Amino acid sequence: MSTPTVGMAIVLGTRPEIIKMSPVIRECQRRKLDFLLIHTEQHHKFEMDRVFFQDLELPEPQYRLGIGQGAHGAQTGRLLQSIEEVLLARSPDAVLVQGDTNTVLAGALAAAKLHIPVGHVEAGLRSYDRRMPEELNRILADHAADLLFAPTGQARDILLSEGIDAGKVHVTGNTIVDAVQQNLAIARSRSSPLSEHGLKPGSYIVVTAHRPENVDHGERLAMLLEAVALVRRETGLEVIYPLHPRTESKLKTFGLRVPEELRIVQPLGFLDFLRLEAEAALILTDSGGMQEEACILQVPCVTLRESTERPETVDAGANVVAGIRPRQVLQSVQDMLGADGSWPNPFGDGHSGQRIIDIVTGTTGESSP
Repeated sequence: MSTPTVGMAIVLGTRPEIIKMSPVIRECQRRKLDFLLIHTEQHHKFEMDRVFFQDLELPEPQYRLGIGQGAHGAQTGRLLQSIEEVLLARSPDAVLVQGDTNTVLAGALAAAKLHIPVGHVEAGLRSYDRRMPEELNRILADHAADLLFAPTGQARDILLSEGIDAGKVHVTGNTIVDAVQQNLAIARSRSSPLSEHGLKPGSYIVVTAHRPENVDHGERLAMLLEAVALVRRETGLEVIYPLHPRTESKLKTFGLRVPEELRIVQPLGFLDFLRLEAEAALILTDSGGMQEEACILQVPCVTLRESTERPETVDAGANVVAGIRPRQVLQSVQDMLGADGSWPNPFGDGHSGQRIIDIVTGTTGESSP
């Protein structure tokens, strides 16, 4: 007996993808659409992905591929082979991917090679730094896709400048706005990370760092930690650091220790982390998703990188790109602590998931975000 085909396959593999695809998944459920969830488990620790399905009350994936971490070429090869096997078995009418991970590249490429239409959620982002594996992934996924869901007009213009057919590009807003709006009220009613950690609103800074360009090089990782420790000493604000497994592994590899000024906590579920972000005085991060979340939550952000593919956050006055040199980071933090959070949200109105499904299914015309 053959396995039945499905209307749509949603491929995801990391925490940000689960969060940002959650509004799309919920919209599929609301419309009672036939869809398939393929979870590559690119992050293989429960705390970093599986718990988010529980927090967000999402259905369990029909396929868990167990890919885990590894070198980029080997991991991407395993992803491509495993996703292709599922697509061949289930023959979906369309495949949706989100973001810039190896899962996204492999999902888009596997579908394109099988002549299955590909939709890329959060298309058109560019850091213009091709040393970043994420930059290569997002460029290649965009050029393999049949439908490109740009979060902003600026992202659309980038796609058009690269010669992509305007008929493929749709400005939908960013699904992170949907996810934040849908889950913040739940987080405030169910989650209490501040009391659990003895924190008061506005009395602390949240820091995250896991990007390869920061943590895969011992000298750079040491400098980043020095910068954050300096911020703690000079501002007097407590620094809360949920330690990413990738960073924890690299600390051991390079024989580095987290400075005593930083308060290490275990990775948090999305609701706890959203609440922690929302009540922070400032966010220090190398995460693109956290730059967006901080902007939406009206919490000042300082980005620990040399470039950003979210320039809208900088243009809005919500974010500054500081690099990792300690004095430069400190100055950026001191400048941003004076921001009042009144900037406009450039990422849409919280109906991006609905627009994306409208376009994929052709059920209604898209509206402006």
